[in-house]
Amino acid sequence: MSLRFYDTSARQVREFSPLREGCASLYLCGATVQAPPHIGHIRSGVNFDILRRWLTHLGYEVTFCRNVTDIDDKIIATAAREGVPWWQVSERNQRAFTHAYDALGCLPPTVEPRATGHVPEMIELMRRLIDAGHAYPADDGSGDVYFDVGSYPAYGELSNQRPDQVVEAADTDRERDKRDPRDFALWKGAKPGEPSWETPWGRGRPGWHLECSAMATKYLGPSFDIHGGGLDLVFPHHENEQAQSRAAGDGFARYWLHNGLLAVGGEKMSKSLGNSLRIPQMLEKVRPVELRYYLGQAHYRSTIDYSDAALQEAASAYQRIEGFLTRAVEVLGEITPAAEVPEAFAEALDDDLGVSQALAVVHGHVREGNTALAAGGKERVRELASELRVMLGVLGLDPLSDQWASEGQGLREVVDALVAVALEQRQAARGRKDYAAADAIRDRLTEAGVVVEDTPQGPRWDLRRG
Repeated sequence: MSLRFYDTSARQVREFSPLREGCASLYLCGATVQAPPHIGHIRSGVNFDILRRWLTHLGYEVTFCRNVTDIDDKIIATAAREGVPWWQVSERNQRAFTHAYDALGCLPPTVEPRATGHVPEMIELMRRLIDAGHAYPADDGSGDVYFDVGSYPAYGELSNQRPDQVVEAADTDRERDKRDPRDFALWKGAKPGEPSWETPWGRGRPGWHLECSAMATKYLGPSFDIHGGGLDLVFPHHENEQAQSRAAGDGFARYWLHNGLLAVGGEKMSKSLGNSLRIPQMLEKVRPVELRYYLGQAHYRSTIDYSDAALQEAASAYQRIEGFLTRAVEVLGEITPAAEVPEAFAEALDDDLGVSQALAVVHGHVREGNTALAAGGKERVRELASELRVMLGVLGLDPLSDQWASEGQGLREVVDALVAVALEQRQAARGRKDYAAADAIRDRLTEAGVVVEDTPQGPRWDLRRG
């Protein structure tokens, strides 16, 4: 079965055919760093990390570009409100995003360009558009430069809108110099106290849409395979990116993939609604790997309506996977990942990245593996655990991988030594038939959050979670 994705522009599922055989180029609209990330932001990072991992598993050489928008109206407004330089706001929030991506196991991008480092490329793109008759500088000498929507008949193709139905672009407060209310700002003329850069049309700063086109084509070429981002970016951001890039003569993105949003109580998660759930807050409720499982388990195009109950259910589901692999290692020793994933798992991910169906295969292996463990079928346990590891590796969830196995390892070693003393005392009490004392030791461990399970191989323990 071939790899295929739902392409927003085509409004249908299309077979993936890369520009270059054996290579895949992917651009993801990353953070606009006016504030720290909430889980709605990081969901996109997790979804496209799974895509990147699957492409890599299939043998593609992946070039993954995820940008940082480090200059923006909201960043400037935040800096003014706090009385600090704009770059200070950008820097601290970019670090918060990087920490969140790292904490949830997202592989670092091949390149992570900042908008402010690519002003020369933006000036060149504007020059090409002006020369081709698709953009114009404002006549008042303000430094504003606009894209002429009326000059590009294909405007609206991505978002499935007719050009005459497109609403006025509200991305600048200097509307009087636009030829058409729909025209959007490529460049915003300088204002007192705001950062600015010199251009042939006057000092100013880039518009949001221009930034992404310049960075995507610099690192991935005039045409590239996949452009990703949240569903809320389809219009106007991605529509404007596509229009200005193709008007300049670039093929730009061949596939558009958009992840669904994350809601709270049916409303889109946003800072303005006051319902943002930031990453440090979330990691007080569950471990990072469990939060990754929660954000990645649904189909990437679906909406997730957040609740604490759903989060804890996801954490419990992951713990069942982890529990089986932990017991398998105790019985068999080291377990290496299989070379290939099961066919049903591959079919699920090939079908528009069907992670929920892929996880059904994962949990089927866990159930069968637990049955095999109980029956003493070591070879079947090894086979299932090995396949499980390669599947979980693709999803970024392998509890035996270096990242997750080392999570809290030092503290666990200390707890392990202390629990071992208590378990030795419990075994001694049982040996002399003092069952009341043995039960009391087990009860004290349970109160402390240590769950003891008696197995044919002897007692084993784990920390109670959730």
